[in-house]
Order: sequence, then structure tokens, then C-alpha cells
Amino acid sequence: MTRRFAAVALALFASTAAFAQPFSAEEAARVDAIVAEALKASGVPSASVAVVRDGEIAFAKAYGTQSPAIPVAKADVRYRIASISKQFTAAALLLLEDQGKLSLDDTVDRYLPGISGGDRITLRQLLAHTSGLRDYWPQDYSFAAMAKPTTPQGIVDKWAKQPLDFEPGTQWQYSNTGYVIAGMIAEKVSGEPLLAFLGRHIFKPLGMNPVDQDKAVGKDFPVGYRRNALGPVRVETDAAPGWLYAAGGLAMSASDLARWDIARMNRALLPADDWAAQEMPVKLADGSSTGYGLGVSVGEKNGRAFVEHGGEAVGFLSENIVYPKEKDAVVVLVNAWFGRAHSQIADGIAALLYPDLDETAAARRLYDQLRSGTLDRSLLTDNANFYFTDTVLKDYRESLSALGEPTSFVANGKPRPRGGFVNRNYTLTFPDRKLLILTYAEPGESGKMEQFLVMPLG
Repeated sequence: MTRRFAAVALALFASTAAFAQPFSAEEAARVDAIVAEALKASGVPSASVAVVRDGEIAFAKAYGTQSPAIPVAKADVRYRIASISKQFTAAALLLLEDQGKLSLDDTVDRYLPGISGGDRITLRQLLAHTSGLRDYWPQDYSFAAMAKPTTPQGIVDKWAKQPLDFEPGTQWQYSNTGYVIAGMIAEKVSGEPLLAFLGRHIFKPLGMNPVDQDKAVGKDFPVGYRRNALGPVRVETDAAPGWLYAAGGLAMSASDLARWDIARMNRALLPADDWAAQEMPVKLADGSSTGYGLGVSVGEKNGRAFVEHGGEAVGFLSENIVYPKEKDAVVVLVNAWFGRAHSQIADGIAALLYPDLDETAAARRLYDQLRSGTLDRSLLTDNANFYFTDTVLKDYRESLSALGEPTSFVANGKPRPRGGFVNRNYTLTFPDRKLLILTYAEPGESGKMEQFLVMPLG
């Protein structure tokens, strides 16, 4: 990245729209800071953010460089949302079931013969990623075939006729292939293109204005970017048309996606039992939960239920998380498919809405205490207090204080249980190095820290 382009890419050009119950000036400033830090640390050129509070859009703003043809970032620009599109494909099948045109318990071969295991795979298993069908795009890059256009049938012929990876219903494995088949079935049963069906039943009633992501090119759309290792940020080459379809084929603004989230919270547009079916975690044959419904991940964090899905398209990443009970949601769209700026921004805004979700706060507080030599031992378990001897504290203080303030302090992945504790790891970035922090803490909002190890990274 040149010095001039870097300055433009990280400038917080922004546009906003007026909505009911807006964020306060302080809250908006905190979001600005969260986004600024994420873009600067990652090199991601732009982000578009929408926040729903109490069932209404409270904040919508775009930052950075969406493309050279868009001099000031605009909140209504449509980004490719990739796999977040899957919940719309699932909604189409649920609506067709409501119309009596299919059942989610039908097998695939009733509609599309010739699919491996089609006599045993149900439509529900396609939507829940439990079909056993081979995923056609597990890579996080464009593979060779993506340079040429394809069709849903082309994907089916190459990947959906291979042997199953497992017997349907026995395992969970993400499969874009299953969603391509689901889209083909929706079109066959409805008698119209999937996007047209969704437009009539969902997008137009909600005031949404999405487009096929293959057509989201040109001066009115963001450009996707890539980065090779720690090299310069480069414009990405789009995949040829046809590769995402019903598995991830939509482009829309952050506010458009927020309108769909509001419909979910209010159980509007779709029958309430359709929303419930989409959010019910599917169980495997052994009775274990997948944590995934029909096109969405579902779970609970600190007693707060959420419905979530991310997306990855060529040159784009996205995150959408909904808290149905609280009627809040966070949408983050970025025009790069490297780093984790989208997740960092989403996590930061969620922590703004719910301070108890801020996983980095306790770790950052303890890190600052260790580097300043002011450790509050009441925050530690007996074992951790045993570990932090005077010698250990001296080494931490002297080595960490010399580094100064980190430029970013980011959680890595999701918390994991182990040994009765919760494992959370973090990456600290400095101008000339990175550090890794490995922690274990007691469960719960006020759980004490059992482990806090700092070590060089790379």
C-alpha cells in the first residue's frame, strides 16, 4: 500500500442517516474509535456498520475507502454479504412449505434426481449442513475453476455427485453445495428465479434493495481487496459469475440487512413458527446439538441468546449478529477478505451495547496492571497467585512496560471450555512485534483468572 493510499484507506469518511432512537454523541464516538482501530490495525480499506437498538435502526455509518470511484464512504452502498445470504435461501424454502409446495422433510431426489445420497438427504439437512454433501468451496481463496463462469448445475455435476463425506444426519459440516441444491429446488418449486421469489416475498415488503452479487460491480459498488501475508493491500480479482448463487449470492447495504434483523426480532413477515424453525438448533442422530439452525448459528453468551452468521465472498467479509430478546443487532460489512476487522468491530459494538460481553476488558485490565506493577491479586485464583511470584512480576513489569501502548488488543476466535475454566486468547500488536496472551478464567461474568501467560508471537 502506498503512503497516499494508506492515508485515504484509513480516513474516516462517513455518511449517516437519521433514524429513531439514535446513538448518543458519546456512543457514536466510541463506534468511530472501534472502527478506526480495526481498520488501522488490519489495513482493511472500509467498513459499513448498522446497529439496531430496541427494534429500530439507531446507527448507520460507513468509513474509509469503498472504491476509488466513491470519494466519500456512503452508508447505503451495497456490499457482498456472502454466506449471510443462506438464511434468505432457508426462508424461501420455509415459505414454500407454508404454501404447501414442499416439506422440509422431503428427500432431495423428489425434486432433483442424481444427487449422491439424494434418497436419504432431506431438505432440512441441506439447510442445516448435515447432508454429508462435499463442500465445493472450503478454501479461503479463489481456486482455479473460479476464473470461469459456472452454473448451479455445473456445481452439482462436479461436487454433488461425489461420494458423501458422511451419512446424512450423523455429522455437521459446512456445505455450500447443499445450499446450491436448496436454491435449485426453490426455483423449481416456485417456478421463478430465487432472487425474484425473495424480492416479492421478503425484500420489497421490508423495503430492502439487494442485488445479485455478480452484478454488484462498477462505480456504485465497493471494490474488494486482498492482502498476501503482510504485503500491500491490493485490489482483488472477482470470481467469474455463478459461483455463490443460493449459498451466498446477495449484495446489500448494512441497513438493508438490519431491516431483515428487525423482522426477525418482531416475528414479522414470516409466520412465527418459520422464525422459530430457523433458529432451532438441529440435532444429530446421536442427539447432540449442532448449534446451527436453518441458515443461522444460534447460541447463548452470558445468558443472552443470539442468532448469528458471517460471510466471506471474494474480497469481502461480513458479520451479522442479532439479540432477539433485547431486539438489538449489529451488522458489519467490509471490502476485504483478510484479517478480522469485521469481527473486531462487531465484538466491540456488542460490548458497547452489553458491557458484560466485552471479553477483552478483563484481559486488558490485567495486562495493564502487570506492565505497571500494580497487580490486583483479588482478580486471580489461588493457582494464579501462586504462579505470579515476585520474580515473575518483576519480569512481566520490566519487559512489558518497555513496549508502551499496544496498537491493538484483539480476542482470537471464540471462548472454549477446558478443565472447568474458559479459555480465551488474545493478540497484542505493537509497531515492531506481536504478543500472544493465553488465559483461563472461571466461568461467569466475575470469574477469577486462573492463567495469564504472555509470550512472543512470531
